Amino acid sequence: MLDLNDLRLFEKVATLRSFSAAGRVLNVPKSSVSRGVARLESALGIRLVQRTTHEVQLTEAGVALHERCVHLLARIHETIDVVTGMGSNPRGQLRVSVGIGFGYNALSDLLPEFLARYPDVNVAVELSSRTVDLIAEGVDVTVRIGPMTDSQLIAVRLGTIHRYLCAAPAYLARRGSPLALDEIQAHHAIEMPGIDGRPRAWIFRGPGCEEKRFELKPRLSINDPLLIHRQVLAGVGLGCLSGYLCAPDIKAGRLVHLFPEWTLPPLEVSAVFPSSRELSPTVRAFVEFLKSASAPGKSWQNDSMATQ
Repeated sequence: MLDLNDLRLFEKVATLRSFSAAGRVLNVPKSSVSRGVARLESALGIRLVQRTTHEVQLTEAGVALHERCVHLLARIHETIDVVTGMGSNPRGQLRVSVGIGFGYNALSDLLPEFLARYPDVNVAVELSSRTVDLIAEGVDVTVRIGPMTDSQLIAVRLGTIHRYLCAAPAYLARRGSPLALDEIQAHHAIEMPGIDGRPRAWIFRGPGCEEKRFELKPRLSINDPLLIHRQVLAGVGLGCLSGYLCAPDIKAGRLVHLFPEWTLPPLEVSAVFPSSRELSPTVRAFVEFLKSASAPGKSWQNDSMATQ
């Protein structure tokens, strides 16, 4: 008989390519992880991993087992979540992944109320600027900003983030204020890299449905919107900032909203979970809570200060 805990240890080692990292994530000693994988190899009668100086390499058998045990363990966790959540109240562990900026400035304001409403739910939050593989990493739900491209995932729309072209007064005093939208091409831009590594285009829509598109070469490229916001505040350059980040600064005069008659396309915000999973009561409660707490004009959708 295989020990499911050993299978769980192997899955984490195979995903992270490290015994030490697997031990840290699972909160067990590295030696326990190594012994568990060794027991699994002995039970199966085949080598699953090759240990090298820098990382763990999977054998052909290890790759095959990893591909299958990810889904197997996910189904086991789902079954446990569903059964433990059959009581009157959601309960158990909830694994959530969100972007760093959204986590600090939006989810952090919502979590205390959710935890107070559901005292039997424990929440593990991962803040990450990368796109998390929900199935492989055992994440129950994530909040994603922008279009959905993965057909294996289900998205529940939470709302919309409006963006605003901003600059710090110190930057405008030093470089001069652009008098027409086309003049932003002569200014320093701060932006995230695109999926293909190329700079993201800035698209503006103006009066009469006129559209202008700029493909600027950023003076500073950063993969996190929270740090972009801070660099714009510091006067490094112009940036297209999310309303929940920049609205208080615009109201306080720390940032200037440039060309308010031109708007940037809004970003859709969605709660996302794997389509292969039966939605547990705990996940369902969290998604419904996010929907009710994220109404227009509330929380992270309250950016009216940016347009005043």
